[in-house]
Amino acid sequence: KRNPEINSTFTDDEIVVREYVNLGIAAATPRGLVVPNVKDAERLSLLELAGALNQLTATARDGKTQPAEMSNGTFTITNVGVFGVDAGTPIINPGESAILCFGAIRKQPWVVPNNGVDEIVPREITTLALSFDHRHIDGEKGSRFLADVAGILEDPASALLF
Repeated sequence: KRNPEINSTFTDDEIVVREYVNLGIAAATPRGLVVPNVKDAERLSLLELAGALNQLTATARDGKTQPAEMSNGTFTITNVGVFGVDAGTPIINPGESAILCFGAIRKQPWVVPNNGVDEIVPREITTLALSFDHRHIDGEKGSRFLADVAGILEDPASALLF
């Protein structure tokens, strides 16, 4: 909601900001990569969204994804980390404006302030990458969205502020 351009599309000479989110989740299947999407994801609670995503990926892995489940996506999340890869540059799906890529989660040394003293402690770290349509999303907008995602991952309770 703070970055509506991320859930928009550029058609001809017009930017169309969508009021709904059809959240695509890239799923590797024996027949190749498919991207089914959860229709109207913005209406679901976090628990409902997790259930819907699990159902979509299970259906995809069983090779039973229907064309309607892959149509009209507005934004996609992909995870190259499941293959041990730290980062990637995913290609935007037709009709969408952006795709968010998660890298592998690895324990790494991280500098953490503690009462005015920096300490190096192990933390679970991932790399995020965002590919977006530069015809209407510039680097600032893309970076702000990415910073919001990172902030929520660092402090999930902050999602309540959005």
